[in-house]
Amino acid sequence: MDVRVTRYDHPDARKLDAEVQVEYAERYGDGDLTHMDAAHFDPPHGLYLIAYDTDGTPVASGGWRSQERSEEGYEDGDAEIKRMFVVRAARGRGLARRILAALEDSAREAGRVRMVLETGLEQPEAIALYTSSGYTPVTKFGYYRFEETSRCYAKLLTDATGTTHATGTTGLTDGLTGAPVSP
Repeated sequence: MDVRVTRYDHPDARKLDAEVQVEYAERYGDGDLTHMDAAHFDPPHGLYLIAYDTDGTPVASGGWRSQERSEEGYEDGDAEIKRMFVVRAARGRGLARRILAALEDSAREAGRVRMVLETGLEQPEAIALYTSSGYTPVTKFGYYRFEETSRCYAKLLTDATGTTHATGTTGLTDGLTGAPVSP
C-alpha cells in the first residue's frame, strides 16, 4: 500500500470523491454539500492523502483543513477531517486507521491543537473508527450542525502541558514526485 500526499483536485481525488458522494446519497439521500476547495488542503494549512493499492488503484482518501473560531462552531486551532473514505473492496485492511494517524501527525506538526470531524448516524463504521481512536463527542459544528443525525467528534492533539504525541506514521510519498515526505 502506498499512501501519497496529493491535491484535493487531483483526478484520483475527484474519482474517490465521486464514489463517496454516491455512498452519502445511498445513506442520507444526498451528497455532502459542505463547501470545499482544493486550496483548503494545501500544506501547511491542510493535507490530502490517497492510498493506492499495489496495482496503482486509488482505494482510500482523507484530508484535514485548518479551521478557526467561527459562527459555525469551530475553535481556534482546529484541524477538520474531511473525505475519509475507503472503497468497499478495500475495507477491513486498516487503511482508514493508517490515513487517520497520518492526518493527526500532520496537523500536530502544523501546530493544530484539536482534530475535529463531523459524521452521521448512518455511518456507524466511521463512528466506531473515531471513538476507538480516542475521539469524543463535542458540540456540533459545521454545515450540518443543525441536522438531527449529525454527530461531531474531537481529539486533542496535545496534552494538558502542550506536549505533542506523534503516532509514528511513516511511508508517505509525494503524489507528484513519489519522493518520501514527512506527515
